[in-house]
Amino acid sequence: MEGKMRDDLQVVVFYLGKEEYALPIMKVQEINKIEQLTKMPHTPDFMEGIIKLRGQIIPVIDMKKRFKMKVSAETENSRIVVVDFKGQIVGLMVDGVAEVVHLEHENIEAPPAVSKLDTQYVKGLGKKDGRLLVLLDIDGLFTGKEADDLKKANG
Repeated sequence: MEGKMRDDLQVVVFYLGKEEYALPIMKVQEINKIEQLTKMPHTPDFMEGIIKLRGQIIPVIDMKKRFKMKVSAETENSRIVVVDFKGQIVGLMVDGVAEVVHLEHENIEAPPAVSKLDTQYVKGLGKKDGRLLVLLDIDGLFTGKEADDLKKANG
């Protein structure tokens, strides 16, 4: 992807620490308070556990661990953003959800080529009201093996 994106985008903005990230609203199914998680043995470090949501077992990923950020205690603002990852339902644990915003295509840029790993799951950068939002590509968030591990956790 070179330069600007061509389409406007509606995104859900969430926090990890003081940083703002965004996911396309079409990938987000719902947002829930963090309930009791069940820990699972032999899972990737970033997988916090599983929850049962309307009868379905859902793996929950701690996004701070996934991005190798300093992990902090949950707060009353902490949430699980339930997303569609390649047809599989996954929960993403975040520090808080801010809002839904509309990003005009002229305010969305390709990610800087910092490293291959970064651009694997960063779709672009969005500018909104003087803020810079990191737009995540949920489908690029996990490697093949990690995706297989999530599938196993999903039952």
